[in-house]
Amino acid sequence: MPSRLNPDAVIECVPNFSEGADAAKVAQIVVAMQVEGVRLLDWSMDAAHNRSVVTIAGPPEAVVESAIRGAGKAAQLIDLTRQSGVHPRIGAADVVPFVPVSGVSLAECAMLARQAGLEIWRRFGVPVYFYEAAATRPDRINLEDIRRGQFEGLRESSARDIARRPDVGGPELHRTAGATAVGARRFLIAYNIYLEASKAGAAAGSGLPQAAQADITAARAVARAIRASAGGMHGVKAIGLNVNGRAQVSMNITDFRATPVRQIHAAVRELARNHGVVATEGELIGLIPQDAYEPDSEWVREIPGFDPEAKVLERRLLRPLPWIGPTP
Repeated sequence: MPSRLNPDAVIECVPNFSEGADAAKVAQIVVAMQVEGVRLLDWSMDAAHNRSVVTIAGPPEAVVESAIRGAGKAAQLIDLTRQSGVHPRIGAADVVPFVPVSGVSLAECAMLARQAGLEIWRRFGVPVYFYEAAATRPDRINLEDIRRGQFEGLRESSARDIARRPDVGGPELHRTAGATAVGARRFLIAYNIYLEASKAGAAAGSGLPQAAQADITAARAVARAIRASAGGMHGVKAIGLNVNGRAQVSMNITDFRATPVRQIHAAVRELARNHGVVATEGELIGLIPQDAYEPDSEWVREIPGFDPEAKVLERRLLRPLPWIGPTP
């Protein structure tokens, strides 16, 4: 690690793995990420999305090593040819973003991301795409552009189209582990809102499957209206999903300062009403920075069991989770 980095620097890494149903596999990945100096802040599984998210933080060199080991263990355990879920993915370790917390710049995190990507390929033979601040090409800044076609589509296109080949390794994807997108970015808030038919709408639908499908259609319309790429709200990425038979607006908020979560929540609630459905509970995946926490807001109250001591990054840094299992 270059000596010019601040020795007291702290970075965060939030790797997303394409396994959310097998707790034993996810536990093995988390155990593999245990590196001295790295704090485990959060980890969660979602069976419907078939995805797990781990949040770690600490000194740059140690966090990079932890993320590399997690990617390697995921490549060993997860077979994408047998995996499915509602969340888009291209790899066993699908995305590995590095985030500056203190004493380090975004540009330095981009440098760390590129080092991590090289090591993932060198050690495990998993090709890598660099995205956001670590991107080496303008057409790979947006993660959704890299993910186009998901694992199955990218597996075909990367073999025949030079423009779709990985930045490191390849050109073919790993047979079972796919590819990993490694990047550097600012804080991202992963926030979901569930939609349900209003009482009047539910009565009219009589509980038929068509009524549930109407909710999902509404979720997709709401997502389309708010996402920035469609002219919606700045810094908002959104898709409408069917999660265990429930309609969900799944969002990544990339600029919470420009567009606070309370504004997004209000917009989703109003748009949902216009489509004949109502916004119910919210869901937060991973952590939020202290500056994004709005304790008296409705969106916070609608997240079941929300605990700021567990879900606010700066607070969790002071009281990290114990690592599970023995030291690898």
